[in-house]
Amino acid sequence: MEEGKQLYFPLVALLFLVVGFLMIGDVEGAVTVPRDTLTRSYYKKTNTCYHAEAYVKHLVKVFWDQDKSITPKLLRLAYSDCMVTGCDASILLDGPNSEKTAPQNTGLGGFAFIDKIKEVLEERCPGVVSCADILQLATRDAAYLSGAPSYPILTGRKDGYTSMVSSVDLPSPNISWEEGFAYFQARGLDLQDFTTLLGAHSTGRARCRYIYDRLYNFQGTGKPDPTLDSSSLEDLRKQCPQKYQKGEHEGLIALNKGSDGAYRFTNDYYKNIIANQAVLRIDQELLYGNETQQLSEQFAHPGYGFEDFRRAFALSMNRLGIYKALTGQKGEVRKNCHKRNSY
Repeated sequence: MEEGKQLYFPLVALLFLVVGFLMIGDVEGAVTVPRDTLTRSYYKKTNTCYHAEAYVKHLVKVFWDQDKSITPKLLRLAYSDCMVTGCDASILLDGPNSEKTAPQNTGLGGFAFIDKIKEVLEERCPGVVSCADILQLATRDAAYLSGAPSYPILTGRKDGYTSMVSSVDLPSPNISWEEGFAYFQARGLDLQDFTTLLGAHSTGRARCRYIYDRLYNFQGTGKPDPTLDSSSLEDLRKQCPQKYQKGEHEGLIALNKGSDGAYRFTNDYYKNIIANQAVLRIDQELLYGNETQQLSEQFAHPGYGFEDFRRAFALSMNRLGIYKALTGQKGEVRKNCHKRNSY
């Protein structure tokens, strides 16, 4: 995911309500949420901030017109938030031991966009709209502007109280698909979610440090990753030399070779996987699991593939966005996304 870019629910059947179902060829899945918690149009239904979602949508469009990188930045921010303590905006909290200072979150961006949206909503509806809801809504709207599907966001989240470096265990992009899936599975997501959500790498850039292993010393062999296409290897080595000249800075590389710039949502990501041209190892590894390979081939199809991917992405983003969401008396609505109200 963007600049350092880069999902799981325990099955307690009596506490969950199925709110959506999707079937795409051989792809299927169900969205479940805790009963009597999150809901569509929460701020409109409760008449607490009737136009909250419209405000977010408008502001995201203004920001996106000025800076297309808002899409991968917010996708990475939402991922980093939800995958640690749940979708509670803990990633936004400041502090010397906060999640945002963890090594795994080096290069995170998008904080300023959330701050500006929060300022506007605090002016119009003081103390009502949570930072956690703002992050989920803004991410959806920014992704849509880059070509992803729009999808309903269940709202009513509260903001969490804690953000600690010790709780950050985001996986490296240099792991196998089995290791990556185990991480996703531990949070209640399945192989379809895993394969689909990695498709967020359709946009954004990554630092060269995340692929040096593939380019120069794969698994300590002193050789490049043998699965990487030779032409891609040559091109990536030019962008990420083994040694930099004095004054040179670490490079940033587009994650989606052949896409419409670095900020356009397409299924070229899956086409690159099929051609052994994926930038990150975890992406290329999708080709080596039976189900992940089948899904990658389906999403890469020149005809129906992109629409299948878009619909699956909407479903999986919904599933991600409700992971451990705080509601009711749990959590708070921060006045400032960077600190708890008691501070």
